[in-house]
Amino acid sequence: MLLYYCMFVWAVLMTYFYTNLYLRLMRHFILLALLIALISCKEKKANLSGDAPVKVNDFVAAFRPLTLPYTASDTNISKLGDTLNFSQKVFTQFVPDSVLTSLINPSKKFTIYPLGRIEKKEENYLLSVITQNKKTQLLVAVFDRKNKFLAAKLLLANNDNDGYVHTLSINREPTFTVSKERINNETKQLQFTRVGWVYASGVAFMVVINDTNEDPTKTGVLNPIDTLPKKNKLSGDYIRDKKNFISLRDGKNANNYLLFIHFEKREGTCIGELKGELKMKDDKSGIYSQAGDPCIIDFTFEGNDITLKEKGSCGNRRGIECFFDDTFTKKKEPKVKKKKTKEQ
Repeated sequence: MLLYYCMFVWAVLMTYFYTNLYLRLMRHFILLALLIALISCKEKKANLSGDAPVKVNDFVAAFRPLTLPYTASDTNISKLGDTLNFSQKVFTQFVPDSVLTSLINPSKKFTIYPLGRIEKKEENYLLSVITQNKKTQLLVAVFDRKNKFLAAKLLLANNDNDGYVHTLSINREPTFTVSKERINNETKQLQFTRVGWVYASGVAFMVVINDTNEDPTKTGVLNPIDTLPKKNKLSGDYIRDKKNFISLRDGKNANNYLLFIHFEKREGTCIGELKGELKMKDDKSGIYSQAGDPCIIDFTFEGNDITLKEKGSCGNRRGIECFFDDTFTKKKEPKVKKKKTKEQ
């Protein structure tokens, strides 16, 4: 009888143990399932190809950071872009509809793919590839740091059947340089035209490079700061010739200058260009240095001469075998004749 009693007690204890174990396991399983569901909801990506509104952060995040310098040509842009595509309603939620309709026929089928994002201190640049039928175009849209649309520009297209190869180059500034090149069948020489654009607050995109060997009347270099004030002591133009010069213009105070450098060495085969800010260290020396930019240039002033010496890596602003190392002499400003006033 005692044996049966002990077996009964053991069965009751085992039933209780396994029942509680089962309940504990079920509780853990339910908690784990809820956690996975919560994470899944949190990580659920916005539908950028649908018709519903999306958050601007989700729109910007669709553009992966673009490694600079970057190059694309009209022969390969149809293969660029992510596999993700934007619907017209999502894209025009952030980029004005007028920008899109200036590029395509919205009544016919088209696709918009994000290509990449360039993040700078003041702006974000979002590059998109837009394809309709066999025509593909590369567009850049500029947003401020609060993701408000500022400007847009068409950079490249694959339908320019003019006999040239068209190429886009983007440096770290960023400057968007569009080049067209071909070999002249008669002279067997390379013919080229290069136009560089930068975004400038308040004036949208402006030309900072305009170089060609096809039209002698267009071989001059466009100075983007030429018309700015030059009242400070060191402001002015330091030149060797029309294609080798430094321009300094008044900055925010006496120790800061706006800077533009352009040089062409080795018969124009090695070109350098830089636009930025010069900060004075003392009366006779200054420096170009910008956060996130490996390019550093020292400036020394002596008499009417300015000497620059490249210290950091400025390879994204110049040719491989030429450097920002040279001396320029300040150009004399023409004297302004004072008008004589008649005595009353």
